[in-house]
Amino acid sequence: MSYTKVNYEEVDQVSNAMHFLRDPLQTERVGVTVARCDPGWKSRPHDHADNDHEEVYVLIEGRATIDVDGEDVAMETGDALRIPPESTRQIRNGNEESAFVLVSAPNFSGDDDEDDDWLLSGFAG
Repeated sequence: MSYTKVNYEEVDQVSNAMHFLRDPLQTERVGVTVARCDPGWKSRPHDHADNDHEEVYVLIEGRATIDVDGEDVAMETGDALRIPPESTRQIRNGNEESAFVLVSAPNFSGDDDEDDDWLLSGFAG
């Protein structure tokens, strides 16, 4: 089989919001988390300086605020936010439920840049 399929709702929830999919999907280079956040929910402040992972938060439902290095970034459905590894981040949910897809991966910015267009290869649009 050349793929792995998982339903996030069948993955144990952590911190009353997070469904970590890296292990169930058996990914090697990317982490994917679905966060279904109840009203008033907050993640713990953290960074990824130790593992050099950058993250992208995509809000797919609701509204929320992301504190990035002490700056509040308001998010609405459809917004995407890239956060570098060294920045401290915290999700703070408002008065309604929200849902995020969180994607993390190692920072490849110091690697050989010969394949700068690799992200677009293979996509039909």
